[in-house]
Amino acid sequence: MNKAIEPVPPERMQKLYGHPAWALIAAFGTYFCMYGFRKPYTAATYSDIAFFGIEYKFLLIIAQTIGYVIAKWVGIKIVSEIKPTQRVGVLLGLIFFAEGMLLLFGIVPRPWNILCLLLNGLPLGVVFGLVLGFLEGRRNTEALVAGLCASFIVSDGVSKSVGKMLLDYGVTENWMPFFAGLFFLLPTLLFIAMLKYVPLPSAADVASRSERIPMKAKARWEFFLKYAPGLAGIIIVYLLVTLLRSVRADFAPELWKGLGYPQTPAVFTQSELWVSFGVVIINGLAIFILHHYKAFRFSLLTCLGGFAILPLAVWGLQAGLGKFPFMVLVGLGVYIPYVAVHTTLFERLIAITKERANIGFLMYLADSVGYTGYIILIFFRYAVPPGNSILSIFLRSCIFLGICGGLVVLYCDWYFKMKLKNNERPVIRLSPGQGSPI
Repeated sequence: MNKAIEPVPPERMQKLYGHPAWALIAAFGTYFCMYGFRKPYTAATYSDIAFFGIEYKFLLIIAQTIGYVIAKWVGIKIVSEIKPTQRVGVLLGLIFFAEGMLLLFGIVPRPWNILCLLLNGLPLGVVFGLVLGFLEGRRNTEALVAGLCASFIVSDGVSKSVGKMLLDYGVTENWMPFFAGLFFLLPTLLFIAMLKYVPLPSAADVASRSERIPMKAKARWEFFLKYAPGLAGIIIVYLLVTLLRSVRADFAPELWKGLGYPQTPAVFTQSELWVSFGVVIINGLAIFILHHYKAFRFSLLTCLGGFAILPLAVWGLQAGLGKFPFMVLVGLGVYIPYVAVHTTLFERLIAITKERANIGFLMYLADSVGYTGYIILIFFRYAVPPGNSILSIFLRSCIFLGICGGLVVLYCDWYFKMKLKNNERPVIRLSPGQGSPI
């Protein structure tokens, strides 16, 4: 006779939910799967049609990015003000709406279905801030957010691979995004359900990193104006890497083709796995630096290193560096500062200043500027001579933006050194009973 399966004691379940691995898996999985509703269409070329003299794929990218940009500006309010108990319900609504727009994208004839992709970008632009809210303000936030950021590095390649696979199986370019979304829908719901059980930061977390609370408009303005020169510098850094990251992601097939590298469904994933591994290791190291200001400056140093990689990678390509290593190095150069802003700079800035704030506000302020800049860059593409390919523009941009970004990072280091040198809070040492920050 079989013994009845005994339920797991509640205290054991609470211990499981409170383990960092639970939060990491839930956040990583949710945002990883979100890309399945956003990026698979970029694996297609849509080269058989153009409107108003503009390639159809460019119009699709512009439309979805406009939706994404609108979401970032609106998200400054939504993400900074939302209560923890509301996040899961809002996440579910956003995902289902995005998939519904992909269904309409397949049904509505071209070019009218471009509007469907714009509406698809609206909900997806808010997802990251909601997921980030589950991870900030903890002693292990850098490690958790580095893992979360690895999701959008890897998932960018995986989502393209899924899209390319569906196309190879005969799914049409119009319907491929919808079926890719269906592929990711069930795991998305599972990971969102896991997020529901992630506990709030502990008392030791709050003592070390400060309490993270919803911010109303007045609090947001006061915080921004207090540190405006330095925040503007970080936002410019984020803008520069967002431009390069978006071009590298949205035009990956064109860049690989321009390099003469054979395209397979796996090539996107393979390159991004190497990038994500390096980025997570480098940015995750900040968790071991308990002194907040030292961790903040370490993160600025990694940003400087990332910008230095960009022109070096281009010069290496011209000197005979392999094409696959080149794309990996450029990915590292772009994502190291991009992820540093997510993981450490804003997180430690709040911890140093003891301000009653949250990362969601600062990240969405930076994101809104970054994606607005990318929209302008997309339109600028049509002002350059026709002989200039995406690859040639990308290579020149790596050199120019790499140098500019490095100079801005040096300015940020100088400004915050002057502003924060007397502001560092005491480091909270852990007693043996409190466990490790990892």
